[in-house]
Amino acid sequence: MTQNNHKDNSCASEAPTPRSQQDIRARNQELILMAAEEEFVLKSYRGATMQGIADRAGLPKANIHYYFKNKKNLYRVVLRSIIQEWNEGLVTMTVDSDPKTVIEKFVRTKLHQAFVHPNRHKLFAVEVIGGAPHLHDFMSTTMQEWALDKIQVMKIWHQQGKIGIEDPLQLLILIWATTQRYAEFETEIVGLMGKKAYDEEDEARAADFLVPFILRGCGLG
Repeated sequence: MTQNNHKDNSCASEAPTPRSQQDIRARNQELILMAAEEEFVLKSYRGATMQGIADRAGLPKANIHYYFKNKKNLYRVVLRSIIQEWNEGLVTMTVDSDPKTVIEKFVRTKLHQAFVHPNRHKLFAVEVIGGAPHLHDFMSTTMQEWALDKIQVMKIWHQQGKIGIEDPLQLLILIWATTQRYAEFETEIVGLMGKKAYDEEDEARAADFLVPFILRGCGLG
């Protein structure tokens, strides 16, 4: 009688590889952030719960705590990820960049974000209107450093005669105000348009008006 020492592993489940574990972690965090964004917009920071976020994400509540500890920390991560995404439009801006190309890209990127993810702008607006209690340190350090870096580049552009803007901060404020308005006051704007929601042409129409308007103000028209 012979013994078969060969084990059939075809039905055995393999342990997750480091790579697959990273993928699972990244996917879970993405699901949680998306669910948290929706929960915070609909119920505000005070009304949102970790259980509500877990239900929206389709994950156990324990997973939310494992990745983000508590509601306060998760809320801050959501807000900071929103700001980081917004600022990506000017990440590659240098003194050697073409001002017209950079400014046009920034305006179009900001508009696209406003039309595609209006809830993110609404969430940020509510936080700032409330005095930014969860973003105060971030805004006075990381965000301020980002803005000062871009302002310095634009001041050099002005010194070189490339743009006609003497106060670049006002330009940033103008771009933020005009683009984010489409998200924060979506209900008002679509009402003025006689619609119930934006359509595909509205973003292009807004960009076609704002881009040349802002570029002319910079002396780049």
